[in-house]
Amino acid sequence: MALLDQWKAVAYNEAVGTEKLKKLWNAYFLEEKDIYARLLKEPDTVVKGTVKELAEKFGVSIMTMTGFLDGINDSLVEKNPIEEMEEDTEVNLGFDKALLYKNMVAAEADWLYNLEEWSDIFDEDTRKALYKEQKSSTTIVKDKKVYPNDPCPCGSGKKYKKCCGKKN
Repeated sequence: MALLDQWKAVAYNEAVGTEKLKKLWNAYFLEEKDIYARLLKEPDTVVKGTVKELAEKFGVSIMTMTGFLDGINDSLVEKNPIEEMEEDTEVNLGFDKALLYKNMVAAEADWLYNLEEWSDIFDEDTRKALYKEQKSSTTIVKDKKVYPNDPCPCGSGKKYKKCCGKKN
């Protein structure tokens, strides 16, 4: 069984009860935060190695590293083969800084996008702009309804009912 399947079987197993899952995720989030803090200290350095080597480097279990690799994969410049990953699979952690920040915002992971290490990468205005860009990208904006007596949106100057809204 691939590592990702093993991780999902443990991390999303509701049969163990909500308390055990809560403990697992709380412990995972602390380790995840530490890994990100270390990566953000040298954001232009692409960390590479096998899954096992990276787990050892960051002092976490292979399952935690698997969860981390699953979480960061969408923010990487070069995606890792997470679906078929094994302990000896070569992976990289070369991330796109802006994309990573926006993905953290999208995940509502304030413990990650508020890490102090971000202030050495982006100034406050840039972080606010990235935050706003991410939040507005998921906002649905409905077009204003055009009523029959409104001016036609095509710009003809006619009423909508006499122009584009005319029944054939």
